Amino acid sequence: MSSYAVINPATDEVIKEYPEISDADLKSAISRADAAYRAWAAGSTVAERAELVRAVGRLHTERKQTLGEIIVREMGKPIEQAVGEAEFAGMIYEFYAANAESLMADEPIELLGGEGTALVRRSAYGVLLGIMPWNYPYYQVARFAGPNHINGNTVLLKHAPQCPESAEAIAQIFKDAGYPDGCYENIFATNEQIEQVIADPRVHGVSVTGSERAGAAVAAIAGRNLKKVVLELGGSDPFILLGTDNVAEAAEKAAEARLENAGQACNAAKRFIVLDRFYDEFLEELKGRLSAAKPGDPAAEGAAMGPLSSKAAADRLEDQVKRAVDAGAEVVVGGSRNGNFYDATILTGIKPGDAASQEEFFGPVAQVYKVSSEEEAIALANDTQFGLGSYVMSTDPAQAERVADQIEAGMVYVNLVGADSPELPFGGFKRSGFGRELGRYGADEFVNKKLIRSA
Repeated sequence: MSSYAVINPATDEVIKEYPEISDADLKSAISRADAAYRAWAAGSTVAERAELVRAVGRLHTERKQTLGEIIVREMGKPIEQAVGEAEFAGMIYEFYAANAESLMADEPIELLGGEGTALVRRSAYGVLLGIMPWNYPYYQVARFAGPNHINGNTVLLKHAPQCPESAEAIAQIFKDAGYPDGCYENIFATNEQIEQVIADPRVHGVSVTGSERAGAAVAAIAGRNLKKVVLELGGSDPFILLGTDNVAEAAEKAAEARLENAGQACNAAKRFIVLDRFYDEFLEELKGRLSAAKPGDPAAEGAAMGPLSSKAAADRLEDQVKRAVDAGAEVVVGGSRNGNFYDATILTGIKPGDAASQEEFFGPVAQVYKVSSEEEAIALANDTQFGLGSYVMSTDPAQAERVADQIEAGMVYVNLVGADSPELPFGGFKRSGFGRELGRYGADEFVNKKLIRSA
């Protein structure tokens, strides 16, 4: 069987297989992308590219229902969340279209001495390879392709092997939007072929969203070939509850932060660190909410959770929970599996330093910890190899700012969840990767920031 196939995780039905790209066709795709870069970067204006990006966003919005139905059967996302993801992708493209001129504008530099002027001029970087994951098939591509197309870069897009139908749908959108040939090339490449792509001198950079293992492998190849790489990898984000006037409301936010996309989000809250005076009530409130969030048919309106994305994902999560329990953790609620469906689960009794405390649980499993002080909460939050996102809940603004300053992560959200937006930079720290996507910082990752100093 081809590695690229749509296998409905709710039923394990193989819906359609897609052939992997041949070496000859891959070489042709790189050649088209390179030729398009040389013509497009020099022969189009920022405004012209922005209009194409805007059209891509509009088509995502217009086709949101169809796009949503595709990823329901590819990776099991509930239909309402799937349609919402397509809409959010449309917002990202529109953000970059609307702000293209300012994001690409010259940046004057005030000289310390001497006459004349100096500025930084942003220009295209070249052909880029994007390696995208299955958990957000449209959103992830949008935050890579959107900024890089306003910059004049061209894109080779390798999507996750379980998302070939959405990959083709995205490629069709770029074609229907009127993009020149070669500006967006969808490639169903193998891992061995990707190594060749990265080594190709016509390819100038790589962006990867995926596992820590995949990111390390790609970064090693990119490093050998002196290619810039942006990595957005795993996370084990802390949700720190230090103060609240409403524990039930805090638990509602916690459940939302853990269960979206069946917990399969790198920046989902995963470790809930609760001050002792709130712990018992919070645990009871969270237990009620997770008990009520039953997995079901992702194609049905109102489904709280669908299946995990694949049998391999369900096997992995089941093994993690078993090992945690064997090491002394207690299952407060959930812990059961039915096919690829996994119940929303709470684990307590995990000790700092246990394997479970150091792993990323990619599914609807919440680890809950009790702490006796702000200092202990910060230490526990930072006791991880990851550093992607984090959440701080406090009624004391000074405390919230103090704690946010000490969290070792790329993002801190104070008293809110689900607050991602196209203008906000997204990225991590430590082994969660490096570089940023979205906003100004995402647009600046793959541009040549050329100094022009004039007398």
